[in-house]
Amino acid sequence: MKVLLRGIALLALTSILAGCNDGALPPGASYASLSGTVIDAVTNQPIAGAIVTLDTVLTATSDAAGHFTFAKVPTGDYDYTVQVSGYRTFSSSGSATPGKPNAVVVRLVVKAKARAPGTATPASPPPGRSFR
Repeated sequence: MKVLLRGIALLALTSILAGCNDGALPPGASYASLSGTVIDAVTNQPIAGAIVTLDTVLTATSDAAGHFTFAKVPTGDYDYTVQVSGYRTFSSSGSATPGKPNAVVVRLVVKAKARAPGTATPASPPPGRSFR
């Protein structure tokens, strides 16, 4: 009797689960890949060690050639920032499309050096006077 009840329960469970897969459900999220290169804006040399943050969640670090890759980026619009010591932080946005190459080139600008406190800059003497 127990075997018969188990068989009926298994058959009922199987038919319920089979009824759920009718093809009308929306497909799972689509993904794309995103790759890029981080370079110095003046010298065009690659920048290693730059931290690339995508939608404040995903992160990647540029390698010695300045390259970085995100293998699974949800399709649609995204925002990203690139940070590395000695350079200004770069922020931008893009759109990931599956089946299309999604690549960016990020050109970073060197931060202006701060002057030491108390440092004077050379000035011209007032008209009609000279420094001696």
